[in-house]
Amino acid sequence: MVAPVLETSHVFCCPNRVRGALNWSPGHGGLLAFGTSCSVVLYDPQKRVVVTNLNGHTARVNCIQWICKQDGSPSTDLVSGGSDNHVIHWEIENNQLLKAVHLLGHEGPVYSVCAVYQRGAAHAASQLIVSAASDSTVRVWSKKDSEGGDLFLASCSQDCLIRIWKLYIKSTSLEVQDDDNIRLKEDTFTIENESAKIEFAVTLETLLAGHENWVNAVHWQPSFYRDGVLQQPMKLLSASMDKTMILWAPDEESGVWLEQVRVGEVGGNTLGFYDCQFNEDGSMIIAHAFHGALHLWKQNSENPKEWMPEVVISGHFDDVRDLVWDPEGEFIITVGADQTTRLFAPWKRRGQSQVTWHEIARPQIHGYDLKCIAMINRFQFVSGADEKVLRVFSAPRNFVENFCAITGHSLSHILGNQDSDLPEGATVPALGLSNKAVFQGDLVPQPSNEEEPLRSAGFEYHPMAFQRFILTEPPTEDHLLQNTLWPEVQKLYGHGYEIHCLTCNNSKTLLASACKAAKKEHAAIILWNTKSWKQGQSLVFHSLTVTQMAFSPNDNFLLAVSRDRTWSLWKRNDTVSHELDPVFNLHAFTNTVTAVHSRIIWSCAWSPDGKYFFTGSRDRKVVAWGECDLFNSSIGPCSSVLDAGGSVTAVSVCPVLSLSQRYVIAVGLECGRICLYSWEKANQVPEINDWIYCIETSESQSHTLAIRKLCWKNCNGKTEQSEAENTQWLEFASCGEDHTVKIHRVNRCAL
Repeated sequence: MVAPVLETSHVFCCPNRVRGALNWSPGHGGLLAFGTSCSVVLYDPQKRVVVTNLNGHTARVNCIQWICKQDGSPSTDLVSGGSDNHVIHWEIENNQLLKAVHLLGHEGPVYSVCAVYQRGAAHAASQLIVSAASDSTVRVWSKKDSEGGDLFLASCSQDCLIRIWKLYIKSTSLEVQDDDNIRLKEDTFTIENESAKIEFAVTLETLLAGHENWVNAVHWQPSFYRDGVLQQPMKLLSASMDKTMILWAPDEESGVWLEQVRVGEVGGNTLGFYDCQFNEDGSMIIAHAFHGALHLWKQNSENPKEWMPEVVISGHFDDVRDLVWDPEGEFIITVGADQTTRLFAPWKRRGQSQVTWHEIARPQIHGYDLKCIAMINRFQFVSGADEKVLRVFSAPRNFVENFCAITGHSLSHILGNQDSDLPEGATVPALGLSNKAVFQGDLVPQPSNEEEPLRSAGFEYHPMAFQRFILTEPPTEDHLLQNTLWPEVQKLYGHGYEIHCLTCNNSKTLLASACKAAKKEHAAIILWNTKSWKQGQSLVFHSLTVTQMAFSPNDNFLLAVSRDRTWSLWKRNDTVSHELDPVFNLHAFTNTVTAVHSRIIWSCAWSPDGKYFFTGSRDRKVVAWGECDLFNSSIGPCSSVLDAGGSVTAVSVCPVLSLSQRYVIAVGLECGRICLYSWEKANQVPEINDWIYCIETSESQSHTLAIRKLCWKNCNGKTEQSEAENTQWLEFASCGEDHTVKIHRVNRCAL
């Protein structure tokens, strides 16, 4: 088998915020399938990795179900329905897509699917698929006659109750009924076909009351084979908006249905659960929360009544707008339209070679959609949102401790001399947007006896307080919401409209920011001193919103691209004293005459040696410009125009050259595909064959919607640079409007 040239090593995502978008495959080692934006994700909870993405829908995936095999083996067929009015039947082999069949017919979004194998059937033609959509139709895609015994049906409602119904075939023999006996009321109905008439009866088996809010989902434990005999446990799982999930089962002696286990989430600004699922043997249960988060619990093998939370995949539940690697290249921070900033890092377990990436902190939970982020140093960043203010955050001590414990770093090496100055954590006051630092003396002690919480409960308001924990594994959703915030250390005022993009220079002394603009005076770039956080120079040139900015590797130039289809290059003035803030002058630019791009320029990036820069536009063009030096102001295109095959929304240049000493450029498209090219300046004019296509992401590796940002893993410093020169694999991260963040590895030998 040929080794892959480009592989997706880590994926961060969460289910869509809709009922039915989550289903666990029965059978040993079953996969968890859920819809993320327009994709169906197959996730292995045991290995904690995303196995593959199934891309075929063109709108949100609303419902998913595995088709259970009657012999108890793992399912290989999956059905999904989406807002694109399509039902798709997926056939899986060796955890990879074998075949996808689109079932067309609905005229509205599909919100529910159900599929089964017919009893005794051994081939796919005997599958029964039923779908319901907002066009007020229920469609049956294939059907064959089958017979069965009694059925139990569970239903839930907004009345907080769960009803279990018994459906059975009425006996055709004449039975003498004693009218003095008390019998349950039954409703009957008759089904007729060509050869027979069958009468069914429905009775209410039991009524379950235990939830205090809407019950959104119920799920029976799947049947399984034990010693060759099909087992069907009578266990029911329910999920509610009261933030709890209950496991119900009938009492062995009386047969009365009782609550066996209750699990859920505590605290946080959450709204309960959408859905719930069992694994193949009932030893693990999972809940799908209102904000997309997954909650996984595993039964203690020694004490069956004890259920413990487990590590599970997490990610944004809306567009991911920006991402950045930390200066050491050891973790990434992302921001999104779900109003959160999330930090993903590798989990290195002692004695295990496998390394998986997980969300280990949520430094910012905001009230506005977040748009952009820039790292100031390893544990400090600036974020911009749909507001006029820039916010600066610094890592608290508790995060650094947990980061070291999870990733295997030395705490004393990372903290250095800052040990005594750091706050323990952060918390958000009621009705506030700013994360306030919590120091050692501010920590609220836990009540030591039962009287204190009872005495004060209901009479005093206690804001949600940060609690210090030392973790040895990635945190659960509850912990992420409450105890991983970073304190806000500064606000930066200066823009008149919502912040749109940010960048920081490589020496981490200057921050550049820009906001939405429809006039020239509002499209100015503002420079900030990262030591004093004072506003510096304002760079005015563009007439519309600046979409992206980038400092050159030596910090001598600042490049900006804009919605006005032009770019501007600003040169640092070296005559100014180093004690003062640097001054930038306009060095080169394009206008309506010299412009190559005919549509909005979305992205720009510098070559690692700072000689050239690259721009990508909606007009499908990628262009290299240069050469850039302090004395050459006549900068023009120095490459042929690359037609990327689609609107270009992101461009990033690898900090390491290919083995043939060519620049490696990653190009992200509006369709979600990522293409890698190599480029070298040609010695002839016009330039011919200077661009070489290398590789692109496969359908399962690609995003399903527009890519927002591409970012290669940092290779700063002589040691890392030399290691990167000798490494075989290069890494880059991508994020997009399909709610996902991915880390890709590319074989340098193939570039």
